[in-house]
Amino acid sequence: MKTVIIQYNAGNIQSVLFALERIGVDASVTDDVKQIETADKIIFPGVGEASTAMTYLKERKLDQLIVSLQQPVLGICLGMQLMCSFSEENNTPCLGIFNERVEKFSSNNQQLKIPQIGWNNIADLKTDLFKGVHDQAYCYFVHGYYAALGEHTIATANYGLAYSAALKKDNFYGVQFHPEKSATVGEQIIKNFIEL
Repeated sequence: MKTVIIQYNAGNIQSVLFALERIGVDASVTDDVKQIETADKIIFPGVGEASTAMTYLKERKLDQLIVSLQQPVLGICLGMQLMCSFSEENNTPCLGIFNERVEKFSSNNQQLKIPQIGWNNIADLKTDLFKGVHDQAYCYFVHGYYAALGEHTIATANYGLAYSAALKKDNFYGVQFHPEKSATVGEQIIKNFIEL
């Protein structure tokens, strides 16, 4: 089985590679269209800023490629946000796979630090992506923007308000948290994705 991680100038790829290694999966990191098209499983990770990332994807025609993929695709953190329709981060039109908008956490609530950094529960888990993961399991989040709840929500989290911790439409999955940094729960989720 061929697993590919999309390289698009958004950090954190090394920790995803290590997480895959821990479950015995070899993956290549590439922005080559042919390599991505012929993969069995595709991971679209990311740490960074939405408009810069979208510009990089467009320059390499990866924006058109990603939306056309038929095999299972997993967006992580910024990767998931870029799969939504629009991000408030520098008013960025995104890939439009999910209908949800990505919005900035409000700083009105003095108790909450923005960005959210640390462990938080995920709940209302749906689909085989969460097979063997219990409701209210803890995952590791780092983000200042969130996808609102919508028709594609398959897991929720709460940070001052309820938002989408995970999304799914057809062969596309997205998680707002970092499964590669979420200990055994995250490992199970990555394993589930590889086995889809």
